[in-house]
Amino acid sequence: MRRASEAVVKAGVNAYFDRKIKKRDTRALWQIKIGAFAKENGLSYSKFIHLLKINKIELDRKILADLAVNNKAVLANVLEQVKQAEK
Repeated sequence: MRRASEAVVKAGVNAYFDRKIKKRDTRALWQIKIGAFAKENGLSYSKFIHLLKINKIELDRKILADLAVNNKAVLANVLEQVKQAEK
């Protein structure tokens, strides 16, 4: 009985840490998707995010990554607005 209860405690600890790691990995994947789209259009990831913040376009990374994969035309319009405001 003791080993079983210890295994349950250890599983709970591992589940806690793995939830944190999953969030970290997911955010990194979003950044990779956004960065790839930005590179295709002549910007770096950090420059693109910086320009979004300067222009007060409040799209989070989850939405930006989804647009970069599924709806490039919309994200291209956002990118053009950001580039024009930069000049």
